Amino acid sequence: MENGDIPEDANEHCPGPQSESAGKSDSCQGCPNQQSCATGPKGPDPDMVAIAERMATVKHKILVMSGKGGVGKSTFSAQLAFALAARDFQVGLLDIDICGPSIPKMLGLEGKGLSESNFGLSPIYVEYNLAVMSFGFMLRDPDTPVTYRGSHKTKRIKQFLKDVYWDELDILIVDTPPGTSDEQITVVQSLGAANVDGAIIVTTPQQVSLTDVSKGVNFCKRVGVKVLGVVENMSGLSQPISNLKFIKITDNGEMEDVTEWTLEYMREKAPEMLNFIACSEVFDSSGGGAITMCNEMEVPFLGKVPLDPQLCKAAEEGRSCFTDKNCVSSAPALQNIIDKMMETSGLSMTVSNEV
Repeated sequence: MENGDIPEDANEHCPGPQSESAGKSDSCQGCPNQQSCATGPKGPDPDMVAIAERMATVKHKILVMSGKGGVGKSTFSAQLAFALAARDFQVGLLDIDICGPSIPKMLGLEGKGLSESNFGLSPIYVEYNLAVMSFGFMLRDPDTPVTYRGSHKTKRIKQFLKDVYWDELDILIVDTPPGTSDEQITVVQSLGAANVDGAIIVTTPQQVSLTDVSKGVNFCKRVGVKVLGVVENMSGLSQPISNLKFIKITDNGEMEDVTEWTLEYMREKAPEMLNFIACSEVFDSSGGGAITMCNEMEVPFLGKVPLDPQLCKAAEEGRSCFTDKNCVSSAPALQNIIDKMMETSGLSMTVSNEV
């Protein structure tokens, strides 16, 4: 337990030997270290001191969270980073999803490895003002499963927070894994002295997602992290009619591709229709979706992002959805959400004045 680190053989959800509840909490029952933690000296965790010093050059810290996986949280984090960098802010993106780090692919950085300088671990730069750090850079083989226990995850997260040299940043975006457990607790506790601005919560419209995501909102309230707002992702399929594939069911029950015939018919009979956007509900939002949840939980609703195949393609290719005109539905929606987030949180004024 040197330097207050969590022991390797500790129980899950260990509060840490320096915590006031060390050896006394429910999660300590049966732990081989319970007695030594309960009677050991308490004091400042040196890791927390190092993290606070490292974060002193980062003006604003934003967590991107969700109580549920598969809601597009990393896609949102990546595009948020691209958008803020395009506005000339100095941006850092930290991916602490240890078991499923997807940020390297979404930023076009697959295959990159960690490098180190005299100042610490060096992030990888996508642009001169967009730096990225991910646990994925530590994996020699991306197909190898990560089988860390809770205490090892805690150590790795602290390592990233205290050892990465970001230099001067306007905004650090922290892409967290799904859930409200060890990783999230570690990040919140570690950044507690570094003045986190708040968290953006990402969900999809259906109730099965909202039920889990509401736990993420309550987690933020419980640990004192401001909820900057909720984003409803995959809010209906939306794409230009000209990008659709049209199928006809034959008398034999087979599917026949009639896309070319349909588009040609539109060009001849109703060419203006080719400029329309086709929208369709994918998930059941009859319960009111994220808007209703936000009203009930009294947190801001930032907006909806449609399920846009072009946005999915941009994420797969590791590029910004804002650099071309293909993401006709998702890019404007994301820009509006970012504008609202910066306005309601006060970041638009504080950052622009400090740049």
